[in-house]
Amino acid sequence: MLLAKTLRSSTFRLALIAIGTFGLIVSVIFAYVYWSTVSYVRSRSDRAIMTEQANLRDAYARSGRDAVIALIGRRIADKSFADHVYLLVDPTSAVLAGNLSGWPANAADRGWSEFRAPARPPASGDPLVRIMTGTLPNGDRLLVGRDIGDIDDFTAQIRAAGIAVVVLIAVLAASASIGVTRRTVGRIESINATSRAIMFSGLDQRIPLRGSHDEWDRVAENLNQMLDRIETLMGEVKQASDNIAHDLRTPLTRMRGRLEKAYHRPRNGENDAALIGDTIADLDTVLAMFASITRISEIETRARKDAFRTVNLAEIAGEVVELYDAAAERDTTRLELTGDAEVPLTGDRDLLFDAIANLVDNAIKHGRAGGRVIVTCRNSGGSAVMSVADDGAGIPASQHDHVFKRFYRLEQSRYTPGNGLGLSLVAAVASLHGATIELRDNSPGLLVTLCFCNGRQVAQVGANA
Repeated sequence: MLLAKTLRSSTFRLALIAIGTFGLIVSVIFAYVYWSTVSYVRSRSDRAIMTEQANLRDAYARSGRDAVIALIGRRIADKSFADHVYLLVDPTSAVLAGNLSGWPANAADRGWSEFRAPARPPASGDPLVRIMTGTLPNGDRLLVGRDIGDIDDFTAQIRAAGIAVVVLIAVLAASASIGVTRRTVGRIESINATSRAIMFSGLDQRIPLRGSHDEWDRVAENLNQMLDRIETLMGEVKQASDNIAHDLRTPLTRMRGRLEKAYHRPRNGENDAALIGDTIADLDTVLAMFASITRISEIETRARKDAFRTVNLAEIAGEVVELYDAAAERDTTRLELTGDAEVPLTGDRDLLFDAIANLVDNAIKHGRAGGRVIVTCRNSGGSAVMSVADDGAGIPASQHDHVFKRFYRLEQSRYTPGNGLGLSLVAAVASLHGATIELRDNSPGLLVTLCFCNGRQVAQVGANA
């Protein structure tokens, strides 16, 4: 099955194309090397033959036919010329001198040719001889040549070696391509199998890693991280749905109870007015919840990033403190603003105001009765730093990772006004501004650190949840 998928895969087809192209290039290179080598070796042999032909003609020019016959005799007797062939015949083709029995049948009167000469002593194969022929002024024909059998064997070996190398490279390349393609198809099939398992059984499946730390392991790790993120988001969606259902049940149940009671009793203007007022208040609570969800979703889609401007963080914090001053006095809480007057930051003024307002509101609600909430803005090392600290009960460390989820509320806050969306909005604003959030113990109370990485600006926001 895997082999069939390997042979059908596009990777294997691409590998075959690459092998074919590479094989063609290698073949052209070896052909060039072969023909260059053969031409070079044959040219050296031809130059030696031409030189010997010139020497014999010079001898004829100096002393006539007898000098040529004498020189041919000396050449035949010299062992260093054992691979040479000589033949001198008169116009009637009678042999005058040489080591051939007669003029070769396929040899022209002048020019180059090749023929198989009988071996001396007789051997299994006649040697290949390359000759140069010509006619002397008196009509005699002169043949000078060399045994090129060794050259022929050499070129044959080069040709065989080239073919063997090309075939070997093709076999190795094909084997390597099949191996690589099988490995690639195997990893892809592993991912496909996991994907099918996820579709049928759920998000608890993960792509297995082989520990090779190669690109396929990195792809698998990224996909597994994506699945982890999807599983987390799905869990948050389920939790948000459960929390919405839980938070809507109470006001909707109250509204239904009031309406049913009013339906079964006589009309009374004063009672009906009170019923309508209470119902409107409950509806306002539900509508506010959905408005908060919509606002968080809008922020998370980064649709408002075009509204970023250079703002004064201290001025925004001052407006928040002024807004919540009356609420703090009602709870006998001292709300203070300290720090620098100018703390520049690039961001969305309205969103920053909402985030700071939610943190200050939480600090007042969940702080200690008669306690203090301190808002501090200052410039520190080229960064904008803002903190909101309270001295309330704080948040347990085990809950730090959960309080920014939508509708999540601590047990001690379950029966206080609110819907658990305030810190979710803060988290969305922080994400839009490229910020990170950290909860820390204020001993007593809580400090939420919110670092805005906007250029060189950093803002810290602390508050209770």
